[in-house]
Amino acid sequence: MARIGIIGAGPAGLMAAETLACHGHAVIVYDAMPTVARKFLMAGKSGLNITHAEPHERLVTRYGPAAPRLRDALDGFTAADLTAWCTELGIETFVGSSGRVFPTAMKASPLLRAWLGRLAEQGVAVKTRHRWTGFAGSALLFETPAGPTEERFDAVLLALGGASWPRLGSDAVWVPWLRAKGVAIAPFQPANCGFRVPWSPIFAERFAGAPVKSVRVTGDAAAGEFVVTASGIEGSLVYAHSARLRERLAAEGTATLTLDLAPDRPLERLAAEFARQPRQASFANRLRKGARLEGVKAGLVRECVPNAAGLDASALAHAIKHLPLPLTATQPIDRAISSAGGIVWDGVDPRFMLRALPGIFVAGEMLDWEAPTGGYLLTASMATGRAAALGLLDWLAEDGPGGTSRSEPRPSLAPDAGAGSPK
Repeated sequence: MARIGIIGAGPAGLMAAETLACHGHAVIVYDAMPTVARKFLMAGKSGLNITHAEPHERLVTRYGPAAPRLRDALDGFTAADLTAWCTELGIETFVGSSGRVFPTAMKASPLLRAWLGRLAEQGVAVKTRHRWTGFAGSALLFETPAGPTEERFDAVLLALGGASWPRLGSDAVWVPWLRAKGVAIAPFQPANCGFRVPWSPIFAERFAGAPVKSVRVTGDAAAGEFVVTASGIEGSLVYAHSARLRERLAAEGTATLTLDLAPDRPLERLAAEFARQPRQASFANRLRKGARLEGVKAGLVRECVPNAAGLDASALAHAIKHLPLPLTATQPIDRAISSAGGIVWDGVDPRFMLRALPGIFVAGEMLDWEAPTGGYLLTASMATGRAAALGLLDWLAEDGPGGTSRSEPRPSLAPDAGAGSPK
């Protein structure tokens, strides 16, 4: 029986713990926070989106450039598998109108309680307020309520998350420790994030907090919504395009989100409606009667097209269907739902083991991938947690301490007498 340490008690770490415990190993999960899975619980406050019910071949395309590296993990733990796993825990689910899958209770806490209960029955030990602080030779260092301590394991699985929502535990403080060991890490960037918009003071004061509903990005098939903030925009419609917009900002210093404020009306019909409005009508009435735009939508037209009131019917219709919203920057990463960047894939073998640190495996948002909201983040986090655990089991059997097919000497995480100072 191997002694395995898992650092990070989010969905990826807990799924890894369950997978390993089923094979009879001694599994200890460490987390710096007073309670586990805080980001998971926060995500579930407004309705826990577990996964997505779209066909698997479509789902696996949602991960951009990282999709080929995630494919095996996602094939091994599909959305259907995740839903069945919830059912085994006694958590019933349903598919929403958008295809997103939710627990019937909508909350994360019942699922987490059932999950932790099963892990306890499987013998998994969970140690909270144990913050990993780096390496000391073959040992891992922790700061605990009782003071600093060293722990040694036969294998380690890291599932420390990315860099969004640091107050919930994903603070990326581990980056310099792994870099010092030769692990390449792409800088973290905000993903599924809001953006800064140079609002006029009058617009920001009047419309901050206002939801913009039934709108779509020009050219998209589906409509959605977002929220105006004092400094920019946030919300699901924006998050769906955040990767593209972030890259444009990085390359050019500016980006534009082009909006269709009247997605239910074709351009020609909109132009005809405006042409019927009397010339003496106020601009507010023209917008309201010709396009059903008022409130924040009418404000957006005035804000983004300063000369809109003087446009003819055709030009005004085009402006409403192609409203240019200028973006100047992403919102800070600590306000982002998730993060891009992390451990680069070239440094990770097919078993999710760090090539520079044999015996140390990684899972979840520590790795360099991103996905839109819609259940895709949680699906891949749990799938990589399971895949990394299976890779760890394979390494233990073949190449780890006591393995049967080690072809070359490898550094061991087993206890040694010469633990050095932290690096």
